[in-house]
Amino acid sequence: MTSRSIWCCGCGAEVSACLTDGGEVYPHRRDLADLPFWKCDGCGNFVGCHHKTRKRTRPLGCIPTPEIKNARQHIHRLIDPLWKSGAMSRRGVYTAIADVLGIPEFHTAEIRSVEEARRVYAAAQSIAKEAA
Repeated sequence: MTSRSIWCCGCGAEVSACLTDGGEVYPHRRDLADLPFWKCDGCGNFVGCHHKTRKRTRPLGCIPTPEIKNARQHIHRLIDPLWKSGAMSRRGVYTAIADVLGIPEFHTAEIRSVEEARRVYAAAQSIAKEAA
């Protein structure tokens, strides 16, 4: 069994995650059955992979809890229209969020807490208002 050290938000620590597939984590979704996922055996949370790249088992970030995953989705509903419409580049959106947060780099896949997600959402709201 393949394992990899990944930060797990549910466990609050680096864990030895196991490589599995969508058949295990989404048994009701046949369309995801063959896709790779990293799963924490301690809490059962999981993260998807960059399956469309050469490194198809590279994790998409840290392993989120369901609450953090939901928060990330809310953030994407706010920021994705900014770059999809052409109002900003995708990199520009992430750079702007990092600037507001006062950090060198930012990506939603690295959000580790609901509190952090709230700060990111507030930053994204202000950026969206400026871009409108």
